[in-house]
Amino acid sequence: MTESAPIEGFLKLSPVMPVVTIDDAAIAPDLARALVRGGLRVIEVTLRTPAALRAIEAIARAEPNIRVGAGTVLRVSDLHDAANAGAAFAISPGCTDSLLAAGAIAKIPYLPAIASASELMSALAAGYHCFKFFPAAAAGGIPMLKLFAGPFPHARFCPTGGITQETVRSYLDLPNVLCAGGSWLTPPDALAARDWSRIEALASQAASSRKAACAG
Repeated sequence: MTESAPIEGFLKLSPVMPVVTIDDAAIAPDLARALVRGGLRVIEVTLRTPAALRAIEAIARAEPNIRVGAGTVLRVSDLHDAANAGAAFAISPGCTDSLLAAGAIAKIPYLPAIASASELMSALAAGYHCFKFFPAAAAGGIPMLKLFAGPFPHARFCPTGGITQETVRSYLDLPNVLCAGGSWLTPPDALAARDWSRIEALASQAASSRKAACAG
């Protein structure tokens, strides 16, 4: 299985991966461009709305400088739909045996999520090495990721859930964290107002998080 190499590359594109729920696919290209201007090169569009797959397709077609992934992949059919829409990768909020098996042979890299050592062991046994840690803050946050590093030294993570611009630097400072996911970069009111300048500014702040973490 060659899962870890390609998905790891996507997770290293930016220190923060915006996690966004899009109700209107027409705004997707402008959103992607604002994130790119802010210095981010990756985005997760959750499959929580009827517009999600169209939004993924629009971003993949309109903005080559960002890699768009499909989030909230709950079923094997979601994985296939994401690939057909042009998603570069797929992410789940958890993992099932069927998704782990399908992800191993999917057309696009698949990132399963774990919240416990037992889930992590199961996914490692299935051949995966990169994981979403979700819900990060509720599942133990930074102390849990530090504990994972001992028995699972080769596992790498994208913690998501309950992370803010104020806390993300502490996550990024951990050697087993490749990036962090968060919805604070695309506030619903900013999306509704098409306030691309605000989103660009939030993206710029997030893009500097890794450098700030290292400097701190």
